[in-house]
Amino acid sequence: MQAVISQRVAQIRQWLEANQLDALLIPHEDEYLGEYIPAHNERLHWATGFTGSAGMAVIARDKAAMFVDGRYVVQVRKQVPGDVYEYRHLIDEPPVQWALDNLSPNSKVAIDPRLHSAAWLTRTQIQVAGELELVSIGENPIELFWSDRPEATLSQAKLMGLDFVGQSSSDKRELIATEITKQKADAVLLTQLDSIAWLLNIRGNDVPSLPVLLSTALLHADQSVDFYIDPNRLPEGFATHVGEGVRVNTPEALETGLQQLSGKTVLVDPATSNAWASQILRDTNATLLEAADPCLLPKAAKNPTEIAGMKACHIRDGVAVSKFLAWVDSQVAQGNLLDEGTLSDKLWQFRSEDSSCTDVSFDTISAAAGNAAMCHYNHNNQPEPSVLEMDNVYLVDSGGQYPDGTTDITRTIAIGEPGDEVKQTFTLVLKGHIGLASARFPKGTTGSQLDALARQHLWAYGFDYDHGTGHGVGHFLSVHEGPQRIAKVYNPTALLPGMVLSNEPGYYRADAFGIRIENLELVVEVETAGDMTVMGFESLTRAPIDRRLVDLALMTDAELNWLNNYHQSVFDVLSPSLQGDDLAWLEQATAPLTR
Repeated sequence: MQAVISQRVAQIRQWLEANQLDALLIPHEDEYLGEYIPAHNERLHWATGFTGSAGMAVIARDKAAMFVDGRYVVQVRKQVPGDVYEYRHLIDEPPVQWALDNLSPNSKVAIDPRLHSAAWLTRTQIQVAGELELVSIGENPIELFWSDRPEATLSQAKLMGLDFVGQSSSDKRELIATEITKQKADAVLLTQLDSIAWLLNIRGNDVPSLPVLLSTALLHADQSVDFYIDPNRLPEGFATHVGEGVRVNTPEALETGLQQLSGKTVLVDPATSNAWASQILRDTNATLLEAADPCLLPKAAKNPTEIAGMKACHIRDGVAVSKFLAWVDSQVAQGNLLDEGTLSDKLWQFRSEDSSCTDVSFDTISAAAGNAAMCHYNHNNQPEPSVLEMDNVYLVDSGGQYPDGTTDITRTIAIGEPGDEVKQTFTLVLKGHIGLASARFPKGTTGSQLDALARQHLWAYGFDYDHGTGHGVGHFLSVHEGPQRIAKVYNPTALLPGMVLSNEPGYYRADAFGIRIENLELVVEVETAGDMTVMGFESLTRAPIDRRLVDLALMTDAELNWLNNYHQSVFDVLSPSLQGDDLAWLEQATAPLTR
């Protein structure tokens, strides 16, 4: 692989010379700027060999550097040849700063504006002003040299009926058109794939783990839509399904469609749409109104049909997870210390017994012992699989995509008899999980105001975790959905009834063990005897939390009641679907804990 990467870098350098350029920036993102990248858009992987989910490379004429964050410092050294690329930290020494430090003044740095957000380009132009010149290229050299580039997976659109989505596309378009009119815009450019899927009540499988279609849309103030997708991908009945006013155009017509907005005010989300689209609009004398994608909030606040679907799919998902947990316990009891890949595959096998499960909602994190201390660990990136370790824990973070909802669950499982330190930290994590799950809060509260509830017990012992506590989750869409979030970092979005968020505090001891307990929570209104209605959470996830790891001495009576009540609800909804050894395991796994 090293020779292949060297050859590819040499090709890029020849291209730089031929075009009188000094460096090329290669981000991980594709033109849709989403979290998940289809194989045919993995340009960073082609240039470097790196398979992680975040990073950037800079190739200059005489040197090159690969930038990753703390999750990937080990992996990058295994995958990216060190005699071709310097290893650099994405946060501590960002790529643009490296370019400023390593390139001669007035060097020309090539960027593909389709692969960077409009906000990034604005920020970066200010940062390099007077020192480097950013040159937007029309053709990406990687596409010129990528001879064995995979074909794009372009699936047929699936039409989502009202029994799944609960609101017609016409009604959604009216809602969003009213919003953009309020903001005095004539149209909105929609580039987030899940926003388009939500607006038109369609799904696909163009992207791994994300049931969407690679496409773009322009929604106009008159509620009409220009939808840019190959018409052959739309099934018979699409026009009736979406209602009047949806014009289908080929993807190649997008540039013309943007140019036709000359003189109009166009709402563009600079964080999620690419710089190329904003450049076209500016060049055509459109006025850009920079604001958040107006589909985000209504998509995040699920309607009653979507809520019912989320609850139903979590029960089916819980059946699969419980069968898996029972199976793991039986294997360990027989002395079979299986490897992480086998465990991950087995969990998918249980999920796929339900024919409605279409995909995982993200790559399963299947992590034994010390590997669980890496919170974004992926066993597929390791040179050899790790196996379960006795008297330690196994952490599995996974989810499924179902037509009636999306799931995401983490369970930390005792393998043998873990020590007191593991049980202590597990219980502190559990207390934080319960603290957040039990929270009551007034209208207008944001996730960042609730974050400390999940950390307070860890903090009291001098512990913490270096990730957010909760992310939004879509309805048969992205498992990481904004704008709501629960984290230390300030987030201005108030939590609304119908939003779904994860509740996932954790604790990680490097090279020793990792703990995380994650349920999905639905924001609900709660009646009080006081002066106002408040909000709280209703747990959607239905699967046992490992009782064997709970230190009862650290639990209050109220916390113990919460856990026992949760386990009773798990038993009530899962037991009708389990039998034999699986049912016996569930009875034991959900039995009340007493002092």
